[in-house]
Amino acid sequence: MYWIGAVRVQQLIGMGFLDNLENSLKSLEKADERDPTSNERRTSERARALAVAPWAEKLKTSDYTKQLFDKAAIAGHRMRMKIYMAWLDGDLRLEARQRRLELKPTSEGIIADFVEPNGESKSEAVDLNGDPQALLDSWLGHASEWQENR
Repeated sequence: MYWIGAVRVQQLIGMGFLDNLENSLKSLEKADERDPTSNERRTSERARALAVAPWAEKLKTSDYTKQLFDKAAIAGHRMRMKIYMAWLDGDLRLEARQRRLELKPTSEGIIADFVEPNGESKSEAVDLNGDPQALLDSWLGHASEWQENR
């Protein structure tokens, strides 16, 4: 502990941090007060999350998803490539050789977004009562043709 005049350095450092924190919080509150759409935006985001929640839960707990994981692992092994699978919030992402398949819950159902290595993308609806092999074939179809021609 060091002394500067009659004040300890420890007190100066602690008070400076608390003062900065308080000033930061006040400026955030003022910014919120100045933005008239912030309350509307929060309300619409909450309504969207509530509408999507049932579909997100179905996606996480369905047999379709379990079969998709199993069949993706088998397809990756057959094609000699690693298929990475990850949950990002409520979305399920599969990646293989710069190709992405994202299953996204919406208020109307589940949407599959296919993203090719060149940036092209397409979307289609997913039926959780169907066979996930059709989705994998649609996603990896070009990759499997490329692997066979190699």
